[in-house]
Formats: sequence, structure tokens, C-alpha cells
Amino acid sequence: MKPIDTGKNSVVMKTLCNCVVALAWRSPDGGTTDVCHWADGNPLNVLIYTALLSSIFDSKDETLVLDEIDELLELMKKTWSTLGINRPIHNLCFTWVLFEQYVVTREVEPDLLGASFVMLTEVATDAKKPDREPIYMKMLASVLNVMKKWCDKRLLDYHRNFNRETVGLMENMLPLLFSATKILEEDVPYYVNSLQEKGDAGEEPTGNRVDLYVRSSLRNAFAQMLEDLNINGTKTSEPQEVSEVLIKVARKTEELGVKERDIFSPILKKWHPVAAGVAAVTLHTCYGTLLKQYLTSKSLNETVLVLQRAGKLEKALVQLVVEDSVECEDGGKMIVREMVPYEVDALIVRLMKQWIQERLQKGKEYILRAKQTETWNPKSKTEPYAHSAAEIVSFVKEAMENFFEIPINVSETLFYDLIDGLENVFVDYITFVASCGSKQSYIPTLPPLTRCSRDSKFFKLWKKAACNIGTEDPNQSTSNEGNQIASQHVSEVAAYRLIFLDSNSVFYGSLYVGDVASARIRPAVRILKQNLTLLCAIVTDRAQRLAIKEVMKASFEAFLMVLLAGGSTRVFSRLDHPMIEEDFESLKRVFCTCAEGLIVEDMVELEAEVVEGVVVLMGQTTEQLVEDFSSVASDACGIGGVSTAGSSQCRRRPGSGTGLILIRY
Repeated sequence: MKPIDTGKNSVVMKTLCNCVVALAWRSPDGGTTDVCHWADGNPLNVLIYTALLSSIFDSKDETLVLDEIDELLELMKKTWSTLGINRPIHNLCFTWVLFEQYVVTREVEPDLLGASFVMLTEVATDAKKPDREPIYMKMLASVLNVMKKWCDKRLLDYHRNFNRETVGLMENMLPLLFSATKILEEDVPYYVNSLQEKGDAGEEPTGNRVDLYVRSSLRNAFAQMLEDLNINGTKTSEPQEVSEVLIKVARKTEELGVKERDIFSPILKKWHPVAAGVAAVTLHTCYGTLLKQYLTSKSLNETVLVLQRAGKLEKALVQLVVEDSVECEDGGKMIVREMVPYEVDALIVRLMKQWIQERLQKGKEYILRAKQTETWNPKSKTEPYAHSAAEIVSFVKEAMENFFEIPINVSETLFYDLIDGLENVFVDYITFVASCGSKQSYIPTLPPLTRCSRDSKFFKLWKKAACNIGTEDPNQSTSNEGNQIASQHVSEVAAYRLIFLDSNSVFYGSLYVGDVASARIRPAVRILKQNLTLLCAIVTDRAQRLAIKEVMKASFEAFLMVLLAGGSTRVFSRLDHPMIEEDFESLKRVFCTCAEGLIVEDMVELEAEVVEGVVVLMGQTTEQLVEDFSSVASDACGIGGVSTAGSSQCRRRPGSGTGLILIRY
């Protein structure tokens, strides 16, 4: 392949020259013209001209314009005919050069942006002229679109792009943006149509545009804040860690609102009357969305702390809206309606009620498990009580401690909801315990009478004499309800178990067996003292009096049964009376001195009255006993049965002397 001959008179060069000359003399409408363009068509001529315009900047400091700018522009004007430039194109190119220089120099010189805005006013005037060329309209749409998109990008995230020192640039950028947008919407016919085809809103009011910038920038700032705090998802973290982060987010959100009010809102308010209010609503929505994700947390304490901080944030944001809406006609009511309340107080109450219900349900589960698994064996020697009782008490104690650890001022209603519920748990448990037995199951069977037939009147009298031994007092009040009845029953059953079962080997089972002198009550008293000390240690102060009283009654009844229904292994004489009397005094003294006067002496004497009556009889002579018994028998027994009067007498003096006579009979 031969190289092209570039000689002046070569055929190739002549052909090329003719083509260029033909193009240079071409007119825009295809007709003849007397103007020759050595560079024809766009964008080459525009690029050359914008390069010339760029020479007005100082090469040492590109943010500065040379002092000779006017002379330079006059010289450049002489190229218009050659490059096909006119005044509208010059104004548009000069606007672009100033704007481009501002961007290229990293936006450090706001005067360049201001100068670009001044030139844009000239462009706005040119754009309304009727004789606009198609090529100019195409250039106009292209340049203004680029400027608008660049400004949009900056303003949609102005919290990232501006700060307290550079916020003044926003003041220059906003009028530039709105002027460019106005020209596009009013003077570029196909601009609005193209937006509608893309689904964008055309001819958007200035206030709405600022509204968009505020909402977008605040959402971006909030998202950036979460990213800085490494919040990737609250559900996968520990509740305490999540709550700490959310409290920190609430604090920073409030700081973000203050920053918006102090730095950006004064500028944006010129274009939007409630710019700060819109910012507050946006932040309120962002934090509310995050808060909803956290409300599934299981830790009530942490949730309450977060909600309390959220409530404080909400009040601060509402106050910001109110302050920003003072000059509005509706007082900011429209913008406030956008704020969906967190309803912190209602949420806390709901969560508290839910927490209480969960605890009470857990208490019911403990009761159910106790009914299914309780064996009534003590946990250990150091913990001599049922496993279910320990669980219930521990559960209630933990529930109360957790309740008062919740960091809120608990309302009286919620407090009584919990107290009443826990009381019902105790009542259910006590009812369950009370249903597990009665004192009758622990009282020994009375020994048979060996010298009387089943039809003997004497046998019937014996049954009447023993009517009070091991039976409940028929005059016991039935007015007590609920806990008092259940507590009374449980204390009674526990006392009879303690005396007749747990202490049987040293009390009813061995006291005075064989010989009074060799089987005194001292071992039983020693064991009883130990049991009473343990009882006071494990029973609450309020229940100690009732529990010890029932133990006293069971002890006295056991002592009475030893004397009256001790069986064939026990034989008494008048010589035993002083020892028996001394033993009973020792037994009474145990309760008089127990737990610093829990049982007053008068109460001990009252309960001991029946036993002491029997002990007194043991010191009387046989003749006196026979005489007393004959008197009682004649009053109590008639032909064909036992009279009602006898029954009454039997109650007044239960077994008075009868047991002694039977044993000696």
C-alpha cells in the first residue's frame, strides 16, 4: 500500500481541500452564504469556544478569574463568526464554563457558583426568545440537565456533602437549581413530556422539591448513623447490647434534629416554610421503624429503657415541629399529623401487663408440676421442706424482685394486678397442700377396750369420753375464708405430722411406756425445741404464731392421749402424779419461752386446761374417782342409750377420769 501524497499540488490534497471548502461555505439551511466557517457543526465549535472561555482563569490559581477578563471576552467575541457562535450560545457556554470550573476546583470558590447563577439569568432571558435555533435548544436542555442532576445529587444527601462551614454553598446552589429547573420546565417543550414518560413528576413546586431533599438527606444521614454504629440487625444481638445501641441511636437522632434546625433549616426555610418540621417527622419515622423491630425483645427492663428514651426523643422532635410551625397558618397541624405516635406509655403498660400474665402463667405451671411430681420428701437435711414449696417461694420472690427492678414508676393498678395474681398462686398451692391430707391420718388408732363387750353401756360411755380426742372442735368458726382457712388447715396437718409421725418415737410411741419414771418427757422436749427452732427459721414471721400454736395443740393432745388412751403398755398410779405434772409443766414451758413470746402464757394455759384437768384427777384417790365417775355415769347414761346431757358433759370434761378407771378396772 502506497503512502498518501501530501504535496501541495497532489491530487489527493486538492480533493480534500475542495471538500473542506464546500463544508466551510455551507449555511445552516443549505443555501448560499458569504460567511466561511473553518470549523463547522457541533459539538466541535462549542468545544473550541468553551476551551477559549476557560482561558479566563488564572493558571496558578484556577479558582480566580484574570483581571483582563473583559478584554479577553471581547477578543473571543471576534471568533463568533468563524465558530458559528451567537449571544445565546455564548451565554450558555459561559454559564457552563463557570459551573464546570466550580466543580473541577472541588467547590472551594462559591463566587464561581454565584457567577454561574448570574449568567443563568441571561440564559433564562434568551430561552424565552421566539427565534431560538434547534441546535441551541438541544444544547440548552443538555447543559441544564447536567447542572440540575449534579445539584440534585448533592442536595439529596446534603448532610454528607455540607457542614457548618460550607452550608453557605447550599444558599447559592438552591437558586441555581431552581432557575435551571424552571427554564427546563417552561422553555424546553419536550422536557416535561420526557419526565412523564419516565414516571417522574413534572413541574414540581419548589417547596415540594425542598421537601424531597430534606426527607432524602435525613434518611441517608440516619442510615449512615446506623452503619457507623455497626447496626446490621437488632434481632441477632443480645438484648442488653441492642438496648444500649438503640438508646445511643435515639440520642444521636436527637442531635441530628438539632443539627438540622441550627445549620440547614435557616437556609431551607426560604424555600419551604416548615423544613425543620419535615426533618423532625422524617427522623421520627426512621427511629420508629427501628423501634418496631426491637419490640420483639424478651427483656422487659431493656425494652422499657429503650421506650423511655424513645419517648424523650419524640417529645424533642414534636417540640422542634411546634417551634418551626409558629408562622404557619395551620400551626403545623398538617405536618404533625404525619407523626405516628410511638405511644410509649401505652406500650409500657401493655408490656407490663404481658409480663405479669407471663409470670402468673409460669406460677400456674409450677402448681401443675407440683401436683404431678411432688413426693413431699424434704430437699435435704439442711432444707427440710418440700421441693415444690421451695420452687413456689423462689418463683414469687424472683417475680417481685424483677418487678421492682423494672425502671418505671409502677402504677397502683399494675402493682395490685401482680400482687393479686401471686396471692392466687399461693392460694392454689395452699389449697393443693391442704387437699393432700388431714390431721386424722396422723392420729393413732385408739386402743380397744379389753374388758367390755361391744354392746356394753360402759363401751358407749368410753366412746363419749374420748369424743374430743383426735377430732376437730365443732365450734370452730366457719367465717374465715380463703388463705386463713387454708393456712389454718396446713398448719394443723403439719403440726400433727410433726408430733404424731416425725416425733412419734420420742413422744407418743415411747412416753411413759412400761414405767413413768424411766420414760419421762425430757427426750421429747429436747426434740420439740429443736423442731420449733427449725420451724421459726423456715416459716415467715407472720405465719410463725399460727404454726407454733398448732404444734402446741397437737403436743397437748398427744400428751392427753398418752394418759387416756395409752394402751396396755402404760400403767399409772397416784405415785406417778408428781412426775407427770412436772413433765407437763416442762412441755408448757417450751411454748411459753418459744421465739420470744410468740405464744403468750394465757394462751398456753387455755390450751392446757383440759390436760391439766386430767393430770389433777391422777392425783386423787380411787374412792374419789369412783364417786366422781358414778356421778358422771348416772347423769350421762340412761336406759337404752346415752343422753344428750351426757354428751354435753363429755365435751365439758373430755374423758374426765374415764380413762383412768378403765385402766385400773
